[in-house]
Amino acid sequence: MKRNKILRQFGWALLLAASWTTLAAAQGMNAGPRGTTQPPPNILKNVGIEQKLDSQIPLDLKFRDELGREVKLGDYFGKKPVVLSMVYYECPMLCGEVLNGEASVFSTLKFDIGKEYEVVTVSFDPTEGPDLARGKKRVFVERYGRPGGSEGWHFLTGSPDSIKALTNAVGFNYAWDDEMKQFAHAAAIMVVKPDGKIAQYFYGVEYAPKDLRFGIVQASQGKVGNVVDQILLYCYHYDPRTGKYGAVISRVVKIAGGVTVLILGGFLIIMFRLEPQQDRSGRNRGGNA
Repeated sequence: MKRNKILRQFGWALLLAASWTTLAAAQGMNAGPRGTTQPPPNILKNVGIEQKLDSQIPLDLKFRDELGREVKLGDYFGKKPVVLSMVYYECPMLCGEVLNGEASVFSTLKFDIGKEYEVVTVSFDPTEGPDLARGKKRVFVERYGRPGGSEGWHFLTGSPDSIKALTNAVGFNYAWDDEMKQFAHAAAIMVVKPDGKIAQYFYGVEYAPKDLRFGIVQASQGKVGNVVDQILLYCYHYDPRTGKYGAVISRVVKIAGGVTVLILGGFLIIMFRLEPQQDRSGRNRGGNA
């Protein structure tokens, strides 16, 4: 497992290096007579994630599911937390990695899609339709490989107005690169509370099972998970800057101190109960003598 992760990271490093090499070569080709280069496009200024924690997603927005049926976003909310991802299905690279990362982490969680949480994946490309959504669903539900995936993981497409309203609500900023003929966008997934309010953002294309588990438990407001999850969540705090959960040392110390007191208290109670029995046994032996 560790070896596969190292190989994947190495592959990403090679891909990044190749991208920079290609960009440098392209800039070199655009060099003027004095060796100057044209400024890079400003498209990336409009790309990124603007966190809108605790903001309300408009649940009345209409989309099409993978079967072509008209649905409302609110159809997937109300009872369970929702893991929301914004991708487009014909993305040549990054969106596939986001979906792979989701399928991987979902398959390792002790929670089941459709039972403890729902997953909603929405294409932000208004030219894509249910056929593409259905194909992607088939692939990634199969990679998830657990019962309930087909009923709990939803792949949607929509109109420009619905897409724009949703991406604005979650702070997902993207732009069309006319030269590359593809969208420039960031990579992230969001955990949303049952009432449609955004709880957490997790960045990148690989998601730690611990972080996502805590996010689902916290977004469920205690309705998902067990006592151990609640105790662990008390000891960990979500950092919106990094999109990860980190240990809160003061809380860990408090719990450790409480456990220590309980153990010592239990030990003393046992000793106090045993001591009278030992005294009585000693007196009985003395009286018989």
